[in-house]
Amino acid sequence: MIYPEFLKENDLIGICAPSKGVGHKLDELEESNQVIRQNGYRIRETKSVRKDNDRSASAKQRAKEMEELICDPEVSAVLCAAGGDYMLEMMPYVDFDRFQKNPKWIAGMSDPTNILFTVTTKLDIATLYGFNGAGFIRKTDRAQNTFFRYLKGNVVKQNSYNRYISFLNEIDEVRHYEKVRWIAKNDMKIEGRLIGGCIECIEKLIGTSLDDTNAFLERHKDDGIIWYFDIFSMSAYDFYLTLLQYKNAGWFKYCRGVLIGRVAFPRIDDPKLDYIKAADRALGKIPHICKMDIGHTSPRMTLINGAYARVEYRDGKGSISFQLK
Repeated sequence: MIYPEFLKENDLIGICAPSKGVGHKLDELEESNQVIRQNGYRIRETKSVRKDNDRSASAKQRAKEMEELICDPEVSAVLCAAGGDYMLEMMPYVDFDRFQKNPKWIAGMSDPTNILFTVTTKLDIATLYGFNGAGFIRKTDRAQNTFFRYLKGNVVKQNSYNRYISFLNEIDEVRHYEKVRWIAKNDMKIEGRLIGGCIECIEKLIGTSLDDTNAFLERHKDDGIIWYFDIFSMSAYDFYLTLLQYKNAGWFKYCRGVLIGRVAFPRIDDPKLDYIKAADRALGKIPHICKMDIGHTSPRMTLINGAYARVEYRDGKGSISFQLK
C-alpha cells in the first residue's frame, strides 16, 4: 500500500469540485476555508468549485481540474469540495497514470467515493474518507480535529462518540441529538485492510471498467478485508439486495468484518426488514457492526481506505485504529 506524504505547516491544499459545485453555500465554503487556514495550510481552488450547479462543470472539465491539482508539485493534498450525484460521469475521463505517478492524499465523502475507492483499489494508494473540502466548521469539533491530525500523520485511535445529530432544523439551526450506540450481536475484535465508502456509489462501479475490486482483494487476502459502508438514503430492501450483490461478486470472500454507518435518510418499506435485519440476513456469520460513526451523520470518523485497521466493539461502544503498513 502506498501512503502519500503527510502534510506540513504551510503546505498547499487543492480543492476541486468533481461532483457538485458549492456556489449555493458560499458562506459555508468561506467558513471551511478559514478552518483549513487556521490548521496551517494554504488553499487553491479550481475554477469550478464556486459554480452553483449539480454538475460543477462538464465531466471532462471536472476530470481535468482534479488532474491539474494531482500533477501540480506544489499541491500536497486534494480535497473534493462537496458530494452530489454525478461524479460517475467524470470517471471515464480520469487518467489514472497521473494519479499513480503523483500519489498524494485525496479526501472527501459521499459522491467522491467514486474516485477514492477506485484510486485505492486500482492503484493501491491510500485515500481519506470523512470530510469534504467545504464541510468544516469553526466550532470546536473532535471529529474535524481528528481529520486534520490524520492529514499531518498523527493517526490516532478513534473512539465512538457519545451523541450524534439525528435531526437539524435548517430554518432555526436547532440540532436534535440522540445517544450513540453501535449495534452488533457479539463483542468483537477484528483486524484487516479497510476499504469502502458510500454504498450507493460503490454499487454503480461494480462490473465496470473501473472495478478492480477483486484484484485488490487478492493482493491483500493474507491481511483479510474489513469493509465499511456509508448509507445516504438507500432503502433497507435495496441495502439487503446490494449486500447480496457484493457477496455474489466475491467481494466478501476474505472479509473479516463489515462496518455500517448510521443512515442519513432511512427508508424502511417493510417493517420486517430494517437495516439491521437486512445486514444480519445478508451477511450471516460475517461479523458486522451497525449504526457506527461513519458517513453522512455527524460526528463521523475519518477512515483510511487501504490501511490496516483494528476494530473493537463492546456493549454498544467501540474504537478503530490504523497501522500504515
